[in-house]
Parts: sequence; C-alpha cells; structure tokens
Amino acid sequence: MPLTQDTVMTALGSIALPGTDRNLVEAGCVRQVEVDGATVRVLISVPTGNPADGEAVRADAVRVLEGIGEVEKAIVEARVLPPPPEPGAPQVGSQQAPAWADRLTDVRHVIAVASGKGGVGKSTVSANLALGLARLGRGVGLLDADIYGPSQQMMFGGGQPMGDPSGKIVPIKAAGGVKVMSLGMIIDADQPVIWRGPMLMKALEQFVGDVLWGELDDLVVDLPPGTGDVALTLCQNVPLAGAVIVTTPQDVALIDARKALLMFRKLGVRVLGLVENMAHFTCPSCGHVEHIFGSGGGLRTAQELEIPFLGEIPIDPAIVAGGDAGCPILVERPDSPAAQAFQELAGQVAEALA
Repeated sequence: MPLTQDTVMTALGSIALPGTDRNLVEAGCVRQVEVDGATVRVLISVPTGNPADGEAVRADAVRVLEGIGEVEKAIVEARVLPPPPEPGAPQVGSQQAPAWADRLTDVRHVIAVASGKGGVGKSTVSANLALGLARLGRGVGLLDADIYGPSQQMMFGGGQPMGDPSGKIVPIKAAGGVKVMSLGMIIDADQPVIWRGPMLMKALEQFVGDVLWGELDDLVVDLPPGTGDVALTLCQNVPLAGAVIVTTPQDVALIDARKALLMFRKLGVRVLGLVENMAHFTCPSCGHVEHIFGSGGGLRTAQELEIPFLGEIPIDPAIVAGGDAGCPILVERPDSPAAQAFQELAGQVAEALA
C-alpha cells in the first residue's frame, strides 16, 4: 500500500503536545508534510519556549514515523516558538499576539472550503454547508475570506454588521442562525477592492480576531479560488480542523482541485474530502438525467488522491435563484434533491470532524 500524507498525519496524531491535553495535529503544530517514496519530511512548530520539549517532540515524531512499515527514512524538524501569552498579560513593545488561534478560543472547528479555480460554486457550497451544519443543531459561523470578490452578503440577504464599545464587530445573524461576516457587508457592492497583499492580510486578520464569533462548533471559511496569499496565511495562522475541496466534473476543474488539495497537504492540513458541484441536471418534465460537464470525475479524483468523496451536488436553477435572492436552497426548498445533497454533505463533514 503506498505511503500517503494522511497516513503520516494519523501517526503524528498519536503524539501529545507537551503541557496540553491535545495532540500535535489537533493543536495545528504540523506545518508541512512531504512524502517522497519511502522518505518522509515533516516540519513541526512547538509553542513551548522550552528547547527540551521541542527535541522530545522531534524524537517522538521520528519514532512513530519510522514505525510505519512503508517508511524507510523520517526527517523531522521541530521549531520551538514562544508560547502564547496568558490572557490579559501585557504586551512587550509593539509585539502582537503571536497566533490568530488565540482569538478563536471559543471555536471548536475551523473548516476551509477551497477550490483550485473560480466558477465551481465554492461560495454556494460554503453557504449551504454552513446551513446544513446548523440544521444538525451545531453553532455555526461563516467567514467570507474572498476579500476581492465577496459574495456571502448576497447569499444571505445582506445586512450591516454593528460594532460594540470595545471596537469589535458583531457579525450578522442570518438564516438558520448562522453568523456571517463578509467585506461585502461593509463596503459598497460596486466598489472594487484595490489592495496590495499587506492590506489583504490585515483584513483577514481582523475578520478572524476582531469579529465577535462567540461560542461556535464550526466556523466555515469561504476561501478565494486558487492557492494564493489568503489560503496560505490562514493555514499558517489558524489551526484548521480540515478542508473541503470543491470541483466540477470537467478535467480543467479537476486539475486545479488537485493543486488545492496538494497545497493543504504540504501545509499539514487535513483534507476532509472532495465534493463535485454541478454534477448533473435532471429534466423536470421527463426525468432524464444529463451530465452536462461530464460524469464521475470527482469520484475518480478522490479515489486517485485517496481522500473521501463527499458526494455530488446537482444543477438546480433554484440554487442560483436562492443565492441571488439571499435565501439559499436549504432555507427556501429544504426538501429538494439539491438541498438534500447539501445536507448529506454537512452530515459527512460533521461525522469526519467527530
């Protein structure tokens, strides 16, 4: 059986982070995993400040990885980082809190929804995934991290976020009880965002740390398409519980989906699975099923890359109409086949997180 990054992550999940009740994977310490034949290279960040803890983690990682039958050589680098400050501790000089994770202490799971290219319906999947999770009785937030092309303000009917006396932002409480935050709720819809990288990253940091998300089971993050700054920054600063890759059946979309998946693997982020959007269209008059963009590509890709296949979302004009009207299909037509497909997706994601 070929060695995979998922096998490596499972093994590293058996190692406890010193001084905590979490393992290295849960704590987001595994920063990079590379598999080259029978050789494994791993980068681990250890927030301890104690070099002895870093060496202990490194030795444990080498031991468990070399215990995998397919591994002939394990190369592990453990970087010791300063521990996060205690709550209320004074900051020294102009130093900021070292990790955004400290600002999401009440959020159990952060889930990235990504695609290798635009136009595959990633934002639609993000919106309905968040609603599906909420319908399972979970506390859910939705962060629109597509700063240049925000769309969740339209999907959920807009609204104006308010501020509290401390300067924090109160997200919109939208349909299904989902808390939503998008730059499109703050700026004019027709105003282009002409920002360079540093301003983009600052906006993302504020959406993570300066929004009053409260206690949540899941925070769904709608990433911009591709493998650029936003996705990279989020992976490096927030301990992601996993990522969902969205694709469509045609080969050009599947090529880019592979790139997104491999990016998450290189950054040590667990891939929860791949979902195929716009899989087929069923004629409402005769019931004929037409695979407009091809068939089976998502399933084949998931099998080739050894990740879960999370299902197919059909083409339904009601999905488009609901998104444009600010009423996603899981709210407008919850019993439709498309809505049921989104609900099944949410159920699989919740099961994977459990």
